[in-house]
Parts: sequence; structure tokens; C-alpha cells
Amino acid sequence: MKSVKTIIIATAAVFTLTACNDYLDIMPENALPQEEMWQSKSDVESALFAGYYNLRSCITSHLIPLGELRAGCVKRRSGGNLDKLDVKITDSYVDWKVFYKIIADANGVIANVEKAQSNDATYTDEELNSHLCEAYFLRALSYFYIVRNWRDAPLVLAPYETDAAEYLLPQSSESELIAQIKADLKTAIDLGAAKEEFDTTWETKGRATVWALYALMADVCLWNQDFDDAVKYADMILESSSPYAPRFMSTATHGSWFQIFNPGNSVESIFEIQYSGIKYDGTSFQLNDLPLLFYNDNTTTYMLSENLTREFNSDATEIFNRFNGEQDMYVRTRFGGYYAAENSVTGYVWKYLGGSTISEPRTSNYYDPNFIIYRVSEVMLMKAEALIMRGMGQVIEDNEKAIEIINTIRRRTNVLDVTATGASGIVELLELVITERIMEHVAEGKAWYDLLRVGRYTDPTGSLNFINTFFIPKVINYNETASENKIKSTLLDKNAWYLPVHQQEIERNPNLVQNPYYE
Repeated sequence: MKSVKTIIIATAAVFTLTACNDYLDIMPENALPQEEMWQSKSDVESALFAGYYNLRSCITSHLIPLGELRAGCVKRRSGGNLDKLDVKITDSYVDWKVFYKIIADANGVIANVEKAQSNDATYTDEELNSHLCEAYFLRALSYFYIVRNWRDAPLVLAPYETDAAEYLLPQSSESELIAQIKADLKTAIDLGAAKEEFDTTWETKGRATVWALYALMADVCLWNQDFDDAVKYADMILESSSPYAPRFMSTATHGSWFQIFNPGNSVESIFEIQYSGIKYDGTSFQLNDLPLLFYNDNTTTYMLSENLTREFNSDATEIFNRFNGEQDMYVRTRFGGYYAAENSVTGYVWKYLGGSTISEPRTSNYYDPNFIIYRVSEVMLMKAEALIMRGMGQVIEDNEKAIEIINTIRRRTNVLDVTATGASGIVELLELVITERIMEHVAEGKAWYDLLRVGRYTDPTGSLNFINTFFIPKVINYNETASENKIKSTLLDKNAWYLPVHQQEIERNPNLVQNPYYE
């Protein structure tokens, strides 16, 4: 059991970095002894960058598979347990340790910034509070991934720095975790020290700004069915008059839209995990395998489901005909979000693979696409969903605002406006939002959480069953790996919506209780 604590302590240790841009080149080595830590503001930044590094390290192991595969919009070429909704307690992706590493880094900063300031006369209150905002964001984001995947989990709010620390903690409930996430974000926002921008573009988009705090809070509120607050925090971004606020890129051309992904860090970006293919001396720097993971050949890991590919193809054909074959009008369709050969029913994700021209892929020297956590179009769709849900589709003014948001996104995609009206009703309107989210944010680690969130909704009148109207039918439509009977029987059990506690964690910590579905 002691080995678990040792891992957490080691993870929380500060890495020896010399500058902010070292986050892009950070490697988990040269950890300082505990007694030598927290001597300066650079130690605090090093601990924060360790948190960002650990977040980046779990993109392919957790963020993509957990956010995509159960929904089935993105599938494995060869199906695995997660795709089949046949999760095992020994599967690697049910190990929550990757998120607790980030939490440990954040906890170290929160607990020790004042110690660092006492040892560094140049460390100002403004800098200290800004660092706290980043730490609260990282902790809140990590717990938000945990609560959406495991529901109940240990709540660790202090660093493990001595042998006296209690580390065999029981699970806290979902409501307790959500309360802590919102408290962390509220604390960070109320500090008033979160930056609107950093000195460089990659830091502004790759570190936690005030915009990232607002986006995460809106997402958490939507998940928790706090619809008025979801609208409120979405509008903190969407209605901001600040010149530094991220803004929706409305130009309806492929060249404009694709800047979101290549080169990335666009004006629409709120928070994305950073990579860079070129070092400052011009040599090869930092690559990833996202282009290869989504390339549709005989060795690819992921591809789009057949039904989603058909939906994209339908949009692409309509655009092709309406714009007389002009490829630059495809936007998020062919050579945008995806590519599939003519009449093919399997596609791959072009947003990670696409190069500097409309139809040429990246070269291997530029396998460095960022992984986007939040961008403005998603916040817009959060607001649209919250507007519909807060009145259960009965408030025509809210519905009309939601429809205008949907059509704004569709117009920059060159697909036709929806024909719904403010009187269309909740089923049609919510279906439109779900469809837009799936098409706009395919392969960005969102689909499962979007469908699950809607499945969790309840109708106060009891007349609408969100599970049977939206959740299960959508998974059946896209998931080609699990059978229809398997999907129905699994998802009718709410405990099956969440992952088990990994077997090793159960063995190490007698205070943990296994998810009943996996007993």
C-alpha cells in the first residue's frame, strides 16, 4: 500500500525547469527532494507545468478512448472491451491514477505557494494568485474527468508530503465531488487574478486563463443540470467585450475553419494541450501520434463509424452540389473534420491529419497537432442546450436563441439552417444540439460525455424519458462494436454508465467500494 503513496509523492515533486516554454519539453526527471522544494516562484511554475505535462500524457490512454469509444462515433479498427461496453476491472483505462497525478501537482501548488513566496522576495501576490488559479483549474478539470467516468471517487485536497498523511481514503459521492469542483472554480474566479492572456500565444491557449475557468464552470453546471448558471458562465465568454476574449471564427471557408487545428491556438481556442514540431533552434521538437491514430489504413487505431461517416458524406455532397464542387466550402466536412473516399462508409479524422493544403496530409515532421479541450463553438452549444433544458423546451424565446446558435455554427460550416422553430418542442430541439455537437467536435473526446449527460436529464413531469429517447438510441445508432441487445441491457443499468474501480486500487485500499455493476 505504501507504494501508492510513494508514487503520488514522486508525482507531486517539482521538476527542474528554467523557463515557461520548458513545459513543451518537460520530462519527468530530476525531481527535487521535498526539503528543497518551494524555494521560489519558479518552483511553483515547475509544479504547474508538471500538471500540464501529466494531463498531456493521458490524451491517448484516457481522454480519447474514455470520451469517444462507448458512444461509438469513433471506433477502433479492432474493437476492445470499452467499445463493446464490456469493461473489465483490470483494463488499463479504468485506472484513475493518471488523473490523481495531476491532482497531486495541483495540491502541491495550492498548499505551498505561500511557502515559496516567503522564500522569494520577487514573488508578488499577483503572480501567486495567478498560479493558484491555474492549480485550481487543473484540480477541477481532473476531478471533472473522474466524476464523469467513475461517479464516486476519493477526494484528495492536500499533498502527500509526509508519512503521517492519510491516503487510504474512501470514495466521496458525485455530489460532493461536483461541489468541490465548483468551489475550486469559484475560488479561482473570485481571486480575480486569472489571466486573460499570457506573454505568448501558446501559453494563452495552453495554460488556464479566466476563459478556461468560465468554460469549465459552464460545462460542470450543464452536467449538474444548473442550467441558469451554465448560461451565465457561457456568456462570460460569449458576451465579453474584452479584446482578449476568444471569439467564434465565423468565416465559412475551409481555410479559416481549419486554422483551429492546423496550426492550432486559433482565436476560437480556449484551452488546448500543446505540442510543437519545431524547437527554437529549428530542430525537431515534440511530436505525437494523433495523425497516425486516426489515419484510415490497415494499421490505424481509430476511424469514424459507418453511420457518422454517412452523415458527414451527406453534408459534403449537399455542399459540393450547392457550391459547384468548390472544395474550400467543405469546412468541417470532407478535408475538415473527416475524410472518406468517394462513397466510402468508413472515414478518418482529417482535423489531426490535415496538412497545409486542403487535401494533403501532414508530413511526419509536423505530427504535432494540439488536443483541444475547449473552444468557443462548444461553449455556444453548451449555452444552446442549457437554454432549451431550463424551460424543458417550453420557453419560445430561449428556444429561438438556441436555434440561432445552432444555425450560426451551421452557417460557418456551409450546411443549411435547421427548420425548427421556437415552438418545435424539446425532443426536436435537443436532437439538433446533440447532432451539432457530434459533428462539430468529432474525435475531440466529447461524444460519450455529451450522450451520457443528456441521458442523465430528468423531466419534472415524468412524460419524457431521456434514456430511451436520446441516450440509448444514439449509442445504438453509432456504436457498431456492441450489439443492440448488449447496448440496451447495459445502459438500462445506471451503474453501468460508470467505470469500475481498478482491481489494484481495490486491493490496495480496503476503504474503496466497487461499483455494484462490476461485482
